[in-house]
Amino acid sequence: MTTGSTDLAQMLATLEATARPDTYVYTVVEPDHPVLVVAQVTVQEERGLTAVIRKQDAQTHNLDYEFECAWLTLTVHSSLEAVGLTAAFSAALGNAGISCNVIAGFYHDHLLVPVADKDRALAVLAELRISSTV
Repeated sequence: MTTGSTDLAQMLATLEATARPDTYVYTVVEPDHPVLVVAQVTVQEERGLTAVIRKQDAQTHNLDYEFECAWLTLTVHSSLEAVGLTAAFSAALGNAGISCNVIAGFYHDHLLVPVADKDRALAVLAELRISSTV
């Protein structure tokens, strides 16, 4: 495994985001639920097992769900110890009135934003990159 960047200026200057094609949702399931095979993310919480899955999979399994979202991936390889990247993009999205839930993977950060705001979020992130290089 390679360690990602901790240089905020470099990360912002090379910041790009891609969008997955599906719509994703949050649901809470039992630990043995068959949908977990296709879950993108799970979080064991005190009150239950949260899963982020494709909306189509939630409907197939007849699950209750909330927050229909677009899944954006920042292609910059940031270190898990990087300081400031999350603050920078969350502030930019917040200033644009866009809700954002962040999942940190080993290689990339993943942003879950409301489906209706996907294109605006991509534009805000592109502007963040452009303004950081000026």
